[in-house]
Amino acid sequence: MNKTLIKSIAAGLVLAAATTASLAHEAHNGPKPKGAAALAPEQKAWGIAGKANAVKRTIDIAMADDMTFTPSVIEVREGDTIRLRLKNRGKELHELVLGTTAEIEAHAAMMKKFPDMEHDDPWMVHVPAGKTGDMVWTFNRAGDFDFACLVKDHYELGMAGRIRVLAAAGKS
Repeated sequence: MNKTLIKSIAAGLVLAAATTASLAHEAHNGPKPKGAAALAPEQKAWGIAGKANAVKRTIDIAMADDMTFTPSVIEVREGDTIRLRLKNRGKELHELVLGTTAEIEAHAAMMKKFPDMEHDDPWMVHVPAGKTGDMVWTFNRAGDFDFACLVKDHYELGMAGRIRVLAAAGKS
């Protein structure tokens, strides 16, 4: 084979791989075609995406440019579906990402490498300056979990909090 043909085949393979990865990402995270089966929510160590009709209570969380969440510590019961209503009171973009400490730190490192990466997982919400965003989450595992803003250097500046999920009533 000549060099031109080999380069053409290689370019075609790279394009095909990129297209496949893009389509796979869209299929997982993007809008679903009409009639397509919805993907089941993904169980995480800190819970699973909740359904709006199962919300037991709403917790308002303010996000501010002094790199704080208010409140920064939240208690919920295992099994509760909670709406986190996120109010960005600042002039900068903020986000709330749920996870374990290890997951938050790994994601923060990824954000340093790819600062413009988009988020659309149900445990992450971007909230533009002056706006409000919602997350509905079912905390179906007891334990202590984290939330943080991973935009720019906000996490390193202390923009983080804790969710304590207490064992379900009657369970110890």
